Amino acid sequence: MTLEDATWQDPDRLSGELCFRNTRVPVTVLFDHIRAGKYEDFFEDFPPVTREQAEAVLLSRRV
Repeated sequence: MTLEDATWQDPDRLSGELCFRNTRVPVTVLFDHIRAGKYEDFFEDFPPVTREQAEAVLLSRRV
């Protein structure tokens, strides 16, 4: 999965923040969970986001 497959961005929604596709979950929330040592909790807290989407973001060099 590519970053483009895993995410969406619209300047008129959520202040243009990069979000996981088919959700309103900002990508920054994933990084917040990682910094807090709560990577696994992220998927419990935001079940619409798949591991495949998260991995695509983490493997991207553009975020």
